[in-house]
Amino acid sequence: MMRYNRIKRRKGQKGVQRSLFENQGHDPLASRLRPETLEGYVGQTHLLGKGKVLRQLIEQDQICSMIFWGPPGVGKTTLARIIAEKTRARFVDFSAVTSGIKEIKKVMTEADHSRMLGEKTVLFVDEIHRFNKAQQDAFLPFVEKGSIILIGATTENPSFEVNSALLSRCKVFVLQPLSVQELKTLLHRALADERGFAKQQIKIQEEWLEMIAAFANGDARVALNTLEMVVLNGKKEGDAVEVSREMVEQCIGQKSLLYDKNGEEHYNLISALHKSMRNSDADAAVYWLARMLEAGEDPLYVARRLVRFADEDVGMADSRAIEIAVAAYQACHFIGMPECTVNLTHAVVYLAMAPKSNALYIAYESAKGDAMKMLAEPVPLQLRNAPTKLMKELHYGEGYQYAHDASEKLTDMQCLPESLKDRRYYRPTEQGSEAKVKQRMQQIAQWHRQHDLNKE
Repeated sequence: MMRYNRIKRRKGQKGVQRSLFENQGHDPLASRLRPETLEGYVGQTHLLGKGKVLRQLIEQDQICSMIFWGPPGVGKTTLARIIAEKTRARFVDFSAVTSGIKEIKKVMTEADHSRMLGEKTVLFVDEIHRFNKAQQDAFLPFVEKGSIILIGATTENPSFEVNSALLSRCKVFVLQPLSVQELKTLLHRALADERGFAKQQIKIQEEWLEMIAAFANGDARVALNTLEMVVLNGKKEGDAVEVSREMVEQCIGQKSLLYDKNGEEHYNLISALHKSMRNSDADAAVYWLARMLEAGEDPLYVARRLVRFADEDVGMADSRAIEIAVAAYQACHFIGMPECTVNLTHAVVYLAMAPKSNALYIAYESAKGDAMKMLAEPVPLQLRNAPTKLMKELHYGEGYQYAHDASEKLTDMQCLPESLKDRRYYRPTEQGSEAKVKQRMQQIAQWHRQHDLNKE
């Protein structure tokens, strides 16, 4: 069964059929207050302010294929619906959740027919990131030849979730979370609009609205639906409703953070934590740690990332770093949330304050480059064990020098393949304990130089 809504608008027609837009009496407040014009739209001034590109495209009915990328509740679908009101094209609302290749092809066939009749088709695909590659590929030829103007909405980074060929033919517009002031504007509108609470006398202090706006974290839907909740649970006296601070606190006391552990925000937050520690900013690192844990992140995931950081960014500048990180992982495993938050904080602050060196990371990456290019390099005979007679006859182990037999525990045995002789990968820095390692490596190098001179 095909599930999509179609809106047709003919030239000179003042309205559109309401199959997509009609409000039901019991719709949530956010749905009832959905604006149908740019004048009623709140937020995204960087795109829709006077003279901005997207506003001009909409007002001049010169819509191109585009992707709206932004978090939930910032107006992606609303913008598509405003375009439906403004454009003189046939508008099709398509669901990425309920539709497949068969439905896509049928819509594309209709779009081709409309194009031959001189009518454009605007196809809105909500949650376009949910379409697989084959489904996205089905749009491509029709976008290329102009049969459809594609408008996709996604909460995920389109660089990763939308096929590159399709993405290259679309203009990406990034929608930002709404500010607290913008959310307060929406809340005031809800109290004054007949579709909202204008017919009731709502007594609510400005401070409570500020709390709701801050709680919503940039999401208009959350802000409006929270307002609806506090009003419905307020103290009723005739036509008046009084909202108390206690009621607001009850409704927002346990915030349900939207946090997709496989989504982009997951990677943004761990990146922020990692880079704050690398920059030795303990306060920022603790903040990003709290953001992740309070949103429901697995503490063991965070702990594993700290173990990686300990050697990637601290390394031998402070070898205790890896011990602290592993201990934090074990603590998280033993006691779990919420008690392990302090263990992770201990590790995060320690790693942020530790001297930094990426010498180990660079050493491995450099060696990996050679290893990948020289996968067939034979192990030098002197480094091979010779447990059998045949191996001894083939000179396995011949020339091996046992360092413990030398007074200085050093030998002149070559341990790299001949083609990589004298190659250096690990280059210690002067940071923390690594300065001592650097000094020791210099002493070893000096011993080899002197030993070579003596042999001459």
